[in-house]
Amino acid sequence: MLSTRRLALSASRLVRAYSVPHAAQGMPPPLRGIKVVDLTRVLAGPTATMLLADLGADVIKVEEVTRGDDTRAWHPPAAPLSPSAPSESAHLPPESAYFLAVNRNKRSMTVNFKRPEGLAIIHKLIQQADILVENYIPGKLATMGLGYDDCRKINPRLIYASVTGYGQTGPYRQAAGYDVIIEGEAGLMHITGEPDGPPCKVGVAVTDISTGLYAHGAIMAALLSRQQTGQGAWIDCNLFESQLAGLANIASNYLIAGQEAGRHGTAHPSIVPYQVFPCQDGFIMIGAGNDRQFSILAAKILEQPELASDPRFSTNDARVAHRADIVKIITDKLTQKSRDYWLKKFRGLGVPFGPINNVEQTFKHPQALARDIVVNVEHPRAGPIKLVGPAVMYNGQRMPLRRPPPWLSQHTSEILQELGYDAQQIKTLTDAKVI
Repeated sequence: MLSTRRLALSASRLVRAYSVPHAAQGMPPPLRGIKVVDLTRVLAGPTATMLLADLGADVIKVEEVTRGDDTRAWHPPAAPLSPSAPSESAHLPPESAYFLAVNRNKRSMTVNFKRPEGLAIIHKLIQQADILVENYIPGKLATMGLGYDDCRKINPRLIYASVTGYGQTGPYRQAAGYDVIIEGEAGLMHITGEPDGPPCKVGVAVTDISTGLYAHGAIMAALLSRQQTGQGAWIDCNLFESQLAGLANIASNYLIAGQEAGRHGTAHPSIVPYQVFPCQDGFIMIGAGNDRQFSILAAKILEQPELASDPRFSTNDARVAHRADIVKIITDKLTQKSRDYWLKKFRGLGVPFGPINNVEQTFKHPQALARDIVVNVEHPRAGPIKLVGPAVMYNGQRMPLRRPPPWLSQHTSEILQELGYDAQQIKTLTDAKVI
């Protein structure tokens, strides 16, 4: 048995081991000096490139000349225009909230690379780039002189990441990828919704987001590989396989045991009670994942200790078999009191629980406030706006937000000058609507 003094010393060492000695400095952006040509739009690709930009990469978002990224037009809602917005952007509509969500820390240039002069610009960018990310239908960019083989000839060290709906091979390779279609086709929608209801999509485009995360991780791996080999790589990342991987234990249940999945609403197919329950004025999630937690729930929260010894409920297997009975008992009890009453009853007892918050309540959550997850940004057209900051901290700090999401073509001239174009050449390209 450890003495009190030894326990205290052990605890002290643990605190020191997990403290953040250099929190004031954060971590230097690890991708500083890395240049990314971003030929993506909408959500999956822009999520990947935003994560690279957050880590310090110079992400050049190449957009269509007149409209830009599709999501620029996805409003309302949009950020209101500031009276001090730059006059050269006066012809543009307000910045959509959707676009602002996934395009921080990037620079925007507009180029029509279907024109020879525009293609020459992209080729010059590729010569200097470390990474190219695109989300065109397989083979489309190759017809324009921007396929992987074309780009590898220009820059053998280039990491070329293709984000598509179904991948570069297979019978569906030419099909466009939309999150909601893949949710249905790759199993997610089948397991989402109430048992007696129709299939339901998730409330946010999770397949797009997970694909962006996979692409980001693959690009980081390719950068490490390039350090060892000196060669770039072609990354094939797609929504269909990202969603299959995201089925996790549901996929394993089928592959290992041949068990088909169904819809369980907020409930868990193998654990009871593990679902959302109604209260008098709201909802609460309860996750009693083992028999000890259920015993605490029964005795100290529901004040019905006899439930834990009832043969129908004494083990998880029994509770799964009598799911409807125990769910009704808990529901009948919880609906007698307010949500806040039950939240106070749960605190400190070791039974996982949480309120079902709306978005306003989420951003007012004490943890969100304490962690400063919302970042205030000064946008050149919209004035002060709020964005969700990066989800990860390094040495106690998030990576700084270096640039607000760009307005369309904000940095075209700046980037062309970096490529060696002079003012007259830029004007000629502008007049010809190449940029």
